Amino acid sequence: MIEIVETDAGTARITWHRATDPRAVLALSHGAGGGIEARDLRAIAGVLPAHGVSVALVEQPWRVAGKKVAPAPKTLDTGWRGIWPALAGMELPVISGGRSAGARVACRTARELGARAVLALSFPLHPPGRPEKSRADELLGTGVPTLVVQGGNDPFGGPAEFPEVDFRMIEVPYGDHGFAIPKRAGIGQERALEVITDGVVEWTASLV
Repeated sequence: MIEIVETDAGTARITWHRATDPRAVLALSHGAGGGIEARDLRAIAGVLPAHGVSVALVEQPWRVAGKKVAPAPKTLDTGWRGIWPALAGMELPVISGGRSAGARVACRTARELGARAVLALSFPLHPPGRPEKSRADELLGTGVPTLVVQGGNDPFGGPAEFPEVDFRMIEVPYGDHGFAIPKRAGIGQERALEVITDGVVEWTASLV
């Protein structure tokens, strides 16, 4: 099911993957370089509904409009706020999430919007090669339970680079920023996606 939502940043689009008897909603947005066809978003949307969690894959207005470049973070946050009533209106706990830039949006707005928790996929801790430009404050400021799923070879920040504080971390061995696995690795692409979905299923079950 596709739902069109008008926001102050433009028209957004939600693709619903509904659970039969949902106990929560997981909202996931894409990054700055791709859409909801990302392998991790597709995998989660394919698995979570069978475990009682409806998944809402959210396309930001800039993506719906066919633009190639994401707008400023403030505009992304505005788009996310605009779709929130469609999620919260179901009167279920809403887990806010996304990959890369979408994860940053979820972190920045979680407390304000009343999210139950945050799922941060491939959180871009810093620009590649620029560890001094840390975005850890966004991650640490969610104010809610937070799960980070990070590729072991993510150039935007590997698991070992993250501060040791009160959030959960799942490492996807050998994974890059898109969780792609090199052929020489001892883990296949399918198994890497299972690491993600198994971890997210377990984590969401602990929340609601």
